[in-house]
Amino acid sequence: MSELRTKDEHTEAIRRDRRVAVVVNTRSRRGRRHYFEVIEQIHNLGFEPLAELSVYNTKKLRDLLDTALATDPDLLIVGGGDGTLSTAVRHVAHRDVALGVLPLGTTNNFARSLGLPLDLAGAIRVFATGKVADIDLGMADDRPFANLASFGVSVEVAGKVKPWLKRIVGRPAYPLTALTILPNHRAFRAYITVEGQRHELLTHQLNIANGRFHGGWQVARDISIDNGMLVAYQLGSGKKLRLLGETLLRATTGRWRSLAGGPFVVGREMLLETDPPMAADVDGEVRLRTPIRLRVVPNGVRVMVPAAFEDR
Repeated sequence: MSELRTKDEHTEAIRRDRRVAVVVNTRSRRGRRHYFEVIEQIHNLGFEPLAELSVYNTKKLRDLLDTALATDPDLLIVGGGDGTLSTAVRHVAHRDVALGVLPLGTTNNFARSLGLPLDLAGAIRVFATGKVADIDLGMADDRPFANLASFGVSVEVAGKVKPWLKRIVGRPAYPLTALTILPNHRAFRAYITVEGQRHELLTHQLNIANGRFHGGWQVARDISIDNGMLVAYQLGSGKKLRLLGETLLRATTGRWRSLAGGPFVVGREMLLETDPPMAADVDGEVRLRTPIRLRVVPNGVRVMVPAAFEDR
């Protein structure tokens, strides 16, 4: 781990020296269409990027992030969806470089959690007017994640949602795909152990969030990506209609409860066991299976955020 400057020193260095590198996933929902516009607007703010890299083959994303970081930028600007940004988070975690986020995906959960403008001009302006903050990093076993680990219907949805549907309808592509999967999906039992207390539930969908948003909608009114806590919650119950009804209610009304009064399990570390054992979708990648130990690393990642962001 490199020695870190103070956040104020880091912010000042970005504004003074303008040492940035840019990586844009042009396979993302808006990446290809806006790549040259992004580069032009970054130049218009007075930045002269040390590297300007576009990614079409996502298998090369990690290598290109390493190439960009090798230029020793103070700010690594990354454009793409939540999967791209989660990969970038793993690259900059615990390093003396801040991540600048360009929301070019479908749901942009990570950008929403940081309070970033979702329009490109507004997001890019943050690089010149914002500040460096440090936010929490989630860990699923030894795998870092920025936003969410999920279990159940959403894991199947992630593997089956069509890219063309995401491009056409945006966020509703996920619940629409879930409708085709839910009739044949079996409920499972989950056991969450936090601080010695074991919680048991029967459900079709369980999420454990580090970030504030899932599917583009806020998990709870008072959740934060910078409070040192993970939040576990189920959608619906073991009844399929209950899951469908609650998902539609939240998606259409935005009614999210407070952590103090909602059906949430909150803690710094959680052991999740399921019956039967299940695959985990960790920020869009399905590589782990239960049982899984999840924990939060406070202030594990530096990011560029609006000046009004509450940095704890």
